[in-house]
Amino acid sequence: MGRTHALTGALAGLLVGRLIGLSPAVGSEPGFTGTLAACAALGPFAAVTAGYALVPDLDHRSSSATRLLGPLTRVLSRGLRAASRWLYARTKGPLDEPGGEHRHLTHTLVFAVALGGICAGTTAAWGPWAVLGWLVFGLALAVDRLGPVALVAYGAGAAVWLPATARGGDLPSGQALLAALDASSGWLGLAVALGCAVHCLGDALTESGCPLLWPFLPIRGEIWYELRPPAWLRFHTGKRFERLVVFPLVALGCLAAIPGLAPQVIELFTPPTHLAAGGGLR
Repeated sequence: MGRTHALTGALAGLLVGRLIGLSPAVGSEPGFTGTLAACAALGPFAAVTAGYALVPDLDHRSSSATRLLGPLTRVLSRGLRAASRWLYARTKGPLDEPGGEHRHLTHTLVFAVALGGICAGTTAAWGPWAVLGWLVFGLALAVDRLGPVALVAYGAGAAVWLPATARGGDLPSGQALLAALDASSGWLGLAVALGCAVHCLGDALTESGCPLLWPFLPIRGEIWYELRPPAWLRFHTGKRFERLVVFPLVALGCLAAIPGLAPQVIELFTPPTHLAAGGGLR
């Protein structure tokens, strides 16, 4: 389900990024130029959110996130799995099933908020180089699942963002990069937390469910109660329904969420008024 998680993270990033004001009002510049300008910060935010939508699966021994950076992410995965087992053993209710490794600690809103807070704290303490580390890791995760699409989204934003930063502050390119990294620290913690939360919501729609409201929703003796919708709304991960229905619908949602893109596409395929009215050549 890695590609679907990454794409739902991108969709959430596009929607939430607009809510927090990362894109100017659509129409401030004409045509595709306006769309590109609107995505200057929105594209990086969506790409990073897509990457961190894969982080909760670091608690799985063979997930794409665990394999991404070889020994580094494998060690991180081992630590998260051990922490999850330890916490589960000490907090589980009388009816919670044995286990406690995959889809436990990292699949909760508590983890999402905590990781976002750690990101915000480290970037505030250590500045642009900490920001760069969080950005690179998130982007590497996104590119691993979405391919060049994530890289283009980030690169298109940077192509507008960095020159504007350099011109606005009359800075050399190196200082402009540091200024841009420092500016992105304002939304980076949110992107991290949002990506993890979106992953949990996606898993909650599957047959296995997700304990995303631990420890605030104990139900009938289960502290780690797996939330899931009614049976007819659930789907199996990696099966045909996910590949042929869920993923394409999320992809269409991403296209629709790009500021100003839908009107431009409609206009591109709409015949001129005089032709539509029958005024063309005969």
